[in-house]
Amino acid sequence: MAYLLDSDVFIQAKDFHYGFDFCPAFWEWLARENSNGIVFSIEKVADEINAGSDDLSRWAAKRGDRFFLKPDSALGTALGKVSGWASTQGYKPAAISAFLQAADYFLVAYALAHAHTVVTHEVARNSLNSIKIPDACLKLGISCITPFVMLRRERARFVLKV
Repeated sequence: MAYLLDSDVFIQAKDFHYGFDFCPAFWEWLARENSNGIVFSIEKVADEINAGSDDLSRWAAKRGDRFFLKPDSALGTALGKVSGWASTQGYKPAAISAFLQAADYFLVAYALAHAHTVVTHEVARNSLNSIKIPDACLKLGISCITPFVMLRRERARFVLKV
């Protein structure tokens, strides 16, 4: 099983929990676990990250498509399933449109196509005004967890050497 990280995982890590200046081990762990075939994201998330010009965008640029996976043939069918689901759940048209234009849509579809677990800070909202990743994952049978659950499951350790 692999994890697919949402852009908010990277952004909140950079801004709050694991800043590059005080917790480089988090970023090293992500790179190592990517090399081990455990942690990934998708190209659309990289596009969102690369819109900025900061430490995070520079870090992401170094990872390339080994970390930020490109669309593949399995994605097409999954995109159809996810858009079909979104269009038949009673969401407002603006919510459906926003979801289908965002990286979230591709992240959910990639997870569905490859049986990956989605990692996000988003919280299920169960509102017809917006489609949140956890709501889509729950309804589509995709595992969705927080980054903290992922780190605990994988027994990540960021320990200072004394």
